[in-house]
Amino acid sequence: MKKFVFLLIPVILGSNMMGQSPEKMNYQAIIRDVNNHLIANKNIGMQISILQGGESGTPVYVERHFPTTNENGLVTLEIGTGTVVQGDFSSIDWLQGPFYLKTETDLNGGANYTITGTSQLLSVPYALQAKSVENINESDPVFKSWDKDYNDLAHTPNITDTISAVLDTTGQFIRKEIDGDITNEIQTISRKGLTVTLSRGGGSFKDSVNTYKAGDGIDITGTVISKHKDNIGDFAHGGIVFWLDDTGEHGLVCAKQDQSTGIRWYAGSNTYTMAKGLGPYAGEMNTAIIIANQSIGDGNPYAALICSELWITEGDQSFGDWYLPSRYELDLMYNNKEVINTTAVAHGGAVFSGTVYWSSSEAGLDKAWTKNFVTGALGTGSKSISSYYVRAVRRF
Repeated sequence: MKKFVFLLIPVILGSNMMGQSPEKMNYQAIIRDVNNHLIANKNIGMQISILQGGESGTPVYVERHFPTTNENGLVTLEIGTGTVVQGDFSSIDWLQGPFYLKTETDLNGGANYTITGTSQLLSVPYALQAKSVENINESDPVFKSWDKDYNDLAHTPNITDTISAVLDTTGQFIRKEIDGDITNEIQTISRKGLTVTLSRGGGSFKDSVNTYKAGDGIDITGTVISKHKDNIGDFAHGGIVFWLDDTGEHGLVCAKQDQSTGIRWYAGSNTYTMAKGLGPYAGEMNTAIIIANQSIGDGNPYAALICSELWITEGDQSFGDWYLPSRYELDLMYNNKEVINTTAVAHGGAVFSGTVYWSSSEAGLDKAWTKNFVTGALGTGSKSISSYYVRAVRRF
């Protein structure tokens, strides 16, 4: 018992005759046996039928092919070019669907078909359908210009065209100014305390909202409510703001205290981690790269890992997306060291107490970039040094 697997790929072929639709389409099928082995390089016989109306519909076209499978068990043939058994492929009216493709196969290369399959042609090739449309004649007149008037409308609106008519009692709309003042219908709304008033006798009511207060992300100045923008030194987003982008709405915060007073950069082995990012936000990717490269190492903690595992809760919000800063992010923290220290102390944190701090930016096989928070000097340190400090950052 053989098994026949079809892969149907109908494709419209190009034509060398301008203005004519191609009269064929490609069909491909893959042949496998019952053990799912490809039937390669073998002559087979196939009968293709186009059925109209359903899987058991009327055959409008039937043809036969005797192709040879290739080394991948694939047969390729052009429907419309086989030995015709019935019908005319070029005369099929593709607008009168649905159409189904029935395939019958003889694995021995003859016409004793033992395998049959039927599938719907879900989309008729554009060029073939366009050919059917070519024979449709336009029966209604071509619109050229509007030559009708109001009296030609099938349903005319009820409009009374008299000077004295003020209100159309059917349509209920005003046709002219009644009191001679075109502005006295305009009203304004105002608020005083809790009272909201509509002018010109429109009445008033007490607002159910007592007061409006500035909150997270909102500023109120007088009667103006605006979106809050952070400033350098603000205590927000789980830490202390030390850098803002050009919009003033996004930037970086650092934790309010050091995460370590002495820890290694690596997890015990010197490798090229490729954590080369230097700029703003680069520390986030650097941290992920370092951890992926070093993993748990010798089991002892290291700078990138403790930042990644940091979890800080301020008020009712928690933040767990901290990372080891890049070289430039470390520079930005140093440049705003004094304001960071002031805000940190005011919110229960601590000043920068270390001399040298790690960045996440790798400087070589066994070195990483550092920042001296006393002199401001950039430097590099051996990844194995366990006396350098760490201050985590996060983006918002």
